[in-house]
Amino acid sequence: MWKSKTDKQAGNPGLGGIDDQLRRLSADNRRMFEELDAMQQRSRSLARSVWRIQEDERRRLARELHDGVGQSLTALRHRLDRLPSGDQRDELTEMLVQVIEDVREMSRLLRPPILDDLGLEPALRWLARRVRESGGPEVSVDAAGLADTDLEPELETLLFRITQEALNNAVRHAQAANVQVSGRRLGNRLELTIRDDGVGFDPESLRDDPESAGVGLAGMRDRMALFGGDFALRSAPGQGTTLAIGLTLDRTSETAGGESQ
Repeated sequence: MWKSKTDKQAGNPGLGGIDDQLRRLSADNRRMFEELDAMQQRSRSLARSVWRIQEDERRRLARELHDGVGQSLTALRHRLDRLPSGDQRDELTEMLVQVIEDVREMSRLLRPPILDDLGLEPALRWLARRVRESGGPEVSVDAAGLADTDLEPELETLLFRITQEALNNAVRHAQAANVQVSGRRLGNRLELTIRDDGVGFDPESLRDDPESAGVGLAGMRDRMALFGGDFALRSAPGQGTTLAIGLTLDRTSETAGGESQ
């Protein structure tokens, strides 16, 4: 009794008061974690919205180049063909043909129509063929497992852009002769692997100096994180590079589909 009175006089809350404080602290921590998680969810949602707007703008510009500028240039060429033949007309015609092809290529690079019209697997094969035809490495595509997968258009765009960036890296930096692109679906798990036989590098150098990873790798990693996907990079000097990404469809498709409505 004497101890209890002394505790009160000393301002000691006793065991019951400590339990109350611990419960309040626990509730405050839980509330802060919930608020932080909500902020992260809003941040990811905003980032996905910005990315989606960028892709929509790419699609609009590609159509404008193809249907607007491209058709105008084609009409100009038809008018030029009706002029009397001569060295000057032939030179102008040759220049115009090259400009038309450049505009078409720019349109395809902005947003290949095959991705919207036929889906991911044919778009990956088109991308591989384009890399080969432009003097790049030999690219093989084994993505039959993606052909019958009912993916959200947003996820198809995500996987296409990741592959596009990986192939750009293989062309610019890896000095690869061969690149393999393979995709498969295992239940609700979607996996895509891009493997090259290039010069490779030490991944530890990227951890020590993140800026050396460049915009390409950082962008791929960030895009996968937006959709809750996995991103793994394996490489070693002289042993090529393997990029493996994975998506759990029940979670990502639910998120993407809900936002696209």
